[in-house]
Amino acid sequence: MNIQAEPALDLVWGAVEIGKEINRKPRQTFHMLETGLLPAKKVGNQWVAERGKLRAFFLKEDDA
Repeated sequence: MNIQAEPALDLVWGAVEIGKEINRKPRQTFHMLETGLLPAKKVGNQWVAERGKLRAFFLKEDDA
């Protein structure tokens, strides 16, 4: 059988942890999340983002 497993998602949970990942203060991060500037979603009452998408977002910003 040739079954390929999907790669595991590398998720960052919580606005504070997302802020650490993007090197921003919690207040800045909350603002960016609430205004939709970051590629993240709210699950229940907690923000979650995929680490690869956060990095790609900021690499794209640097290229512009």
